[in-house]
Amino acid sequence: MGTHFQGTPEEIRALDLYIKLERAADTVTQRINHHLKEDGLTVSQFGVLEALYHLGSMCQTELAGKILKSTGNLTLVIDNLERDGLVARQRDSTDRRFVSVHLTPAGHDLIDRIFRPHVAGVVETMSALTMEEQESLALLCRKLGLAQRAG
Repeated sequence: MGTHFQGTPEEIRALDLYIKLERAADTVTQRINHHLKEDGLTVSQFGVLEALYHLGSMCQTELAGKILKSTGNLTLVIDNLERDGLVARQRDSTDRRFVSVHLTPAGHDLIDRIFRPHVAGVVETMSALTMEEQESLALLCRKLGLAQRAG
């Protein structure tokens, strides 16, 4: 179901596309990330663990940029991961204002265990599209995203 807005053809087409894009993104995100609940993780917590797993320790500001979250939102996410023993904060010895976040052994073990099945779920979900459709959609999403940064 598209928009019920009675506007110009350009407005109706853009609104209809936006509605479809939002619904598809929401459905895909829910499908791919449903397994996280089994381990008591949110999507943001998984994003932090995955970034630290693949990129190593980093400061909270850099981490926020990597997982596309605000630093304010990320503080709570990291607080909860730290409470659960999955990450730890460490102050820099030369600049006490700089705090890096790193995986604990328990955090490393958890993301190591769940990442491959997560990837398999992404592959399975995206298999609704052919390889060519996946590549085309990736290019279109990139083009749309870059256009918003430039504008």
